[in-house]
Amino acid sequence: MAAQKARISLTGTSAPKVDGVCAQIKMIAERTGVAIAGPIPLPTKHLVVPARKSPDGEGSETWDHWEMRVHKRLIDLDADDRALRQLMRIQVPDGVNIEIVLRS
Repeated sequence: MAAQKARISLTGTSAPKVDGVCAQIKMIAERTGVAIAGPIPLPTKHLVVPARKSPDGEGSETWDHWEMRVHKRLIDLDADDRALRQLMRIQVPDGVNIEIVLRS
């Protein structure tokens, strides 16, 4: 039987927060001795919303461009029972989403 792997997907609007969670996961992998691949940075999504500065439509056409960046990282590691139990106890900051998928 092949060993199970866990694919961890991290997304967030703040790159330092996402990288901080990645560092915690790497520390857990080093402590428990499981094989780890990553973190693999995926392309950053730029969500841009153009909005008129003038509220009434009068005046010159000037626009504000509001932007939100979404950073994403992938980490693959062996699904060791001890490592997964420690992963569940990680303090994930606000604005960071973590998704764990088990694969064989």
